[in-house]
Amino acid sequence: MNDLFADQAEKKQSIDVGVTLLKGYADTDLFTTLIHNILSVSPLRHMGTTMGHNMRVTTSNCGEYGGNSDINGYRYLAKDPLTHQSWPDMPDAFYKLAVSAAEQAGILNFSPDSCLINHYPIGVQMGSHQDKEELDFSWPIVSVSIGLSAIFQIFGQTRSGVEREIQLDHGDVLILSGPARLYYHGVKAIKPDKLQPNLTERFNLTFRTAR
Repeated sequence: MNDLFADQAEKKQSIDVGVTLLKGYADTDLFTTLIHNILSVSPLRHMGTTMGHNMRVTTSNCGEYGGNSDINGYRYLAKDPLTHQSWPDMPDAFYKLAVSAAEQAGILNFSPDSCLINHYPIGVQMGSHQDKEELDFSWPIVSVSIGLSAIFQIFGQTRSGVEREIQLDHGDVLILSGPARLYYHGVKAIKPDKLQPNLTERFNLTFRTAR
């Protein structure tokens, strides 16, 4: 893709009320480079849980605020607790794509101030959870998939019982808004791609208005 993001509005899929999928929407080469630039400043790390365990997914952030979890719970911080510096600036390409994707889902004036970067090696999954630490749930979560494909699970208003599974491929963008904004969701264990044996990881970017 030569453009900042692909002009593929015709590939928009309305999966459910508040669940919009844009297939192949992100400029994957550019995004991969920008992710590694960010991680050279604020490295990936295992965040903790309130039970005192470490998550298998590793994480970093960019933007004005970054999500952080430990024994005291999940919260947004203005500084990286690992480097004690501000999080890396959100790249302009990230911001523009998140705003454009939200517009494709019918949401205007989205202005994300946080981008969570999750890293999934083969075999790693994300359990059922809500994104509920932001101050205003009227703004969407915009999720960008880079690397290996994943099966995204939507559980709905409760933690149990998978209501829908969506395959997210390299460059796909998923928007959760409206009634789906607080749905429980997760990611099944990442599987290798037999056609691309050298590909061993998935990155997921989630853009939010945290504050």
